[in-house]
Amino acid sequence: MGIVHHSNYYVWFEAARTEYMRKQGLSYRQMEERGFMLPLTETYCKYLQGALYDDMLIVETTMTRFTGARVVLEYRVIRESDNCLLAQGKTVHAITDRNLRPVNIKKTDQELSQIFSRCVGEI
Repeated sequence: MGIVHHSNYYVWFEAARTEYMRKQGLSYRQMEERGFMLPLTETYCKYLQGALYDDMLIVETTMTRFTGARVVLEYRVIRESDNCLLAQGKTVHAITDRNLRPVNIKKTDQELSQIFSRCVGEI
């Protein structure tokens, strides 16, 4: 059909989330080395228009919520050539230790807590 399969959007969200975290000053690898994981607990995507094969896309990523034990990121998939919004999405992540037990990083890692707070404009 020439249209990108819907499942690819979630792969793009993951890649964009990884890059977003890196630009905030902490890579996923560094976070995991500190003993924290961000397992996905919810995901959502509203498809507005299909991306076509060979479209150049921009995935804007924003952390919109941080509770200490959970983060929410939102995404906008935009076709670069005409700035058309193709999809909007959201992922919700628990913050856990290596054993996938929930933790509140506001209490356990002040530096990481400050990075996440800065992302959502709390500091």
